[in-house]
Amino acid sequence: MEEQELSWTSLDQRAVDTIRVLAADAVEKVGNGHPGTAMSLAPAAYLLFQKLMRHDPRNPDWLGRDRFILSPGHTSLTLYIQLF
Repeated sequence: MEEQELSWTSLDQRAVDTIRVLAADAVEKVGNGHPGTAMSLAPAAYLLFQKLMRHDPRNPDWLGRDRFILSPGHTSLTLYIQLF
C-alpha cells in the first residue's frame, strides 16, 4: 500500500465530520439510539471503508471482498452510514 493512499486531506476530514452529523441526525429523527459510538468510530470506519478495505458496494457477493464484523449491535449505525 502506498503512503499516499493513507494521507489525510481536508476532504477526508469533511467526510468524517459529515458522518458524525449523519449519526446525530439519524438518532434525533428516530427519537432514541446510541450516536456516540458511531460518532467516535467515524474516523476509523471511514479510513477502513475508503482507504483500506477491498469491497465493491455494487457487488456485495464478491468472494474476494474484505469483511467488516461489528460486534456491538448498538453501533450498527456506524456500518449503515459507511454503506450510505
